[in-house]
Amino acid sequence: MSRDLKNQFSVAQSLAPAAAAAAADGAAVDLANYRSAMVVIDAGTATGTTPSFTFEVQESDTTTPGDFTPVADADLDGTEPVITTANDAAVYEIGYRGRKRYLRVTIEAATGTTPVLPCSALVLRGGPRVSPK
Repeated sequence: MSRDLKNQFSVAQSLAPAAAAAAADGAAVDLANYRSAMVVIDAGTATGTTPSFTFEVQESDTTTPGDFTPVADADLDGTEPVITTANDAAVYEIGYRGRKRYLRVTIEAATGTTPVLPCSALVLRGGPRVSPK
């Protein structure tokens, strides 16, 4: 077994890089065959007048959009960010301790006048039952 980091985890995209200006749901990421997960939100520079963007980690046992619910705070290691001009241009890491099969990241709200935030969200899946090749 290789000891390099690449063989210890897998990366999946939930929110594709984009200039977010409104609420959006990320793609579902399958956690099957992994023992742990971490969400990484990469935020650029927020623009607009008093922009504010709320991110949420959601979980589900299915990929049906209506089945996703917010992850309980007890199942998160870290806090879902509310990004404004005071804390933009940063990377946020949130550990997941839940037991659901699917995760996704959403931008729940974008407030202010003409708010725009370049951002993306990745899910790092760790502890593979079978190492990636």
